[in-house]
Amino acid sequence: LALKGSNYSGLLERHHIHTKNVEHVVDSLRNERIEVRLVKRREYDEDTVRWADAVISAGGDGTMLLAASKVFDRFKPVIGVNTDPERSEGHLCLPVRYTHSFPEALQKFYRGEFRWQWRQRIRMYLEGTGINPTPVDLHEQQLSQEQHSRALVNGRFHDQKSEVSGPHLLPVRALNEVFIGESLSSRVNYKSCKPSFKFSLHRASYYEVSVDDGPWEKQKSSGLNVCTGTGSKAWSYNINKVATQVVEEILKIAKKHESLSLPLSRELIQKVTNEYNDSLLYSPEEPKMFFSIREPIANRVFSSSLQRGFFSKVCVRSRCWNACMVVDGGTSFEFNDGAIASILINTEDALRTVLLEE
Repeated sequence: LALKGSNYSGLLERHHIHTKNVEHVVDSLRNERIEVRLVKRREYDEDTVRWADAVISAGGDGTMLLAASKVFDRFKPVIGVNTDPERSEGHLCLPVRYTHSFPEALQKFYRGEFRWQWRQRIRMYLEGTGINPTPVDLHEQQLSQEQHSRALVNGRFHDQKSEVSGPHLLPVRALNEVFIGESLSSRVNYKSCKPSFKFSLHRASYYEVSVDDGPWEKQKSSGLNVCTGTGSKAWSYNINKVATQVVEEILKIAKKHESLSLPLSRELIQKVTNEYNDSLLYSPEEPKMFFSIREPIANRVFSSSLQRGFFSKVCVRSRCWNACMVVDGGTSFEFNDGAIASILINTEDALRTVLLEE
């Protein structure tokens, strides 16, 4: 660890903080005579979820996403506790002060001083040729690129009678986002015309996309992201947000061409920047999705008219060679040439979480 630049004593200290806060949550529940089953990440399965009346994730947002991924009963609450607030943002967890005073949160639950928040989730259907609806759990293991590809291939459908399969409803729901793209979009492939000559070819993600059952558009990019209201504060926001420097430069160009007399004060630039970035965010309970393309390539062959926006349904037909559809950064599905994904929200998939009244 030291050779990798990690601080062992610092990591051990964070582990002790996490463990202490987990014990605090468990003890608080047992003091209320609530039966508790404490499970580690690898022990968390469908049987455990069925046993529980409620699921409490103890960690950060990643732990909350993992906990939610196995809950399909829309009436089973999932509650997140941030066990290391100094190192984890915890957007999906209870307010930080309840990390050290969980009994206070329990008393608020008893008194009904909270409201249910139904976080909408995305469901996915996969169909087409050579599809593989078997997920690879990225939480379970750290895989190299080669190992990840091999794991996907091992689960592929081998149906000699029919070349086209589906649609298959995938066994996972996205609380944050779905990302589709080549496994290594920055990878360079080397091709040779002659033994003495080689040239490199950047492998972008190649696919066709249709939104709200509209016409298909052929695109190349670094991948596409479809998020929920919950996920609009996460990766999607960072893909699409603009910096004040960009806004200032655009306003200067507009002022020059239109002879605007508007003074470009720092306050105005910041206000415009904030208003645009705030428009990217929306309520976790709204049954709609935000769709965005990362670094679209536009030329005479590939269009980029569909770059971002709110939609009810997104369909993607893969033309990729080594691509994946990744759900909440934790579950991966093979998504290569011939596969078609339909991405949409069904309100029956909503996740039951809590908002404490302050």
